Amino acid sequence: MKTAMRVFVASALVALLVAGCRGPQQHEPHVRFDEQSVSVRELAARLGLRVDETDETFIVLRNSANTVLIFTHSNGRCFVNGRPIGPVGTVRKADGDVYVPELLVSAIRPHLGVAARVPAPRPRARPRRLRGSIVIDPGHGGRDPGAIHGGIQEKDLNRRVATKVAGLLAQKGVSVTMTRRDDRLVELEDRAAVANRLSADLFVSIHADSAPSAGAEGFTLYIATDASRDSHAAARAIERAMAGTGLGNRGVRRHDYRVLVATAGPAVLIEMGYLTNARDRARLTDPRFQDRLADAIAEGIADYLR
Repeated sequence: MKTAMRVFVASALVALLVAGCRGPQQHEPHVRFDEQSVSVRELAARLGLRVDETDETFIVLRNSANTVLIFTHSNGRCFVNGRPIGPVGTVRKADGDVYVPELLVSAIRPHLGVAARVPAPRPRARPRRLRGSIVIDPGHGGRDPGAIHGGIQEKDLNRRVATKVAGLLAQKGVSVTMTRRDDRLVELEDRAAVANRLSADLFVSIHADSAPSAGAEGFTLYIATDASRDSHAAARAIERAMAGTGLGNRGVRRHDYRVLVATAGPAVLIEMGYLTNARDRARLTDPRFQDRLADAIAEGIADYLR
């Protein structure tokens, strides 16, 4: 321990003995450990200080203008620039850290020099809650399996990813309706009717593709031939997000699929990749990649809603 620090600690101990003889001073706030505790490192950061020295019985916090001495033994007291400001309260030691009552922040701050005064931390902004009504449509179902390759039925894959997308959107505050949640057939007109009845902000139908050639790969976004500007904007937003998944990008295309033309509002159909392509199929059937894909689709929809 440096000589100056020894003198400082010795002076604090003398002051502590004097304070004990005279009884508690009126200017010393009483800090009780009935509130949340903080680590000494967090305490220092919130006061614009650094942890400069530690010992079995005390901790020193410093900056260019201040020295704070915290005694960590039972009935320990706290000193700011040599002046006692009150008891430390209950001290806990765990996992190599020392924890003190959070009330010490407000007890110490008024006694610090100007250089150490810092504004109280602002409360963290809550994540923005999006508004909107989205219909998620897992393609096929029931007696209509969709594409089948390598023992994989498209209807099951569509429902898994669509369910994940719906859950992610709900967490963002979006009102989500699915055209089916189980393995049943819903007629194409009935799928569009769900979105029309709700006046949905967006209808998204989720599929997996197939082709005669095993070389065809990548995802594709479809909108109707005479699709609105909003449909095009939604498709582009989802395309940008899906481009980060590693799948090939076949872009936004126009095709008059029945669910697209029958939906009155903005509507997009997603072909996630090709079951007839070995690389796409391996990714689409991997639960971890399904999570990544669902994240991308949900983020694209969220970007459109913003």
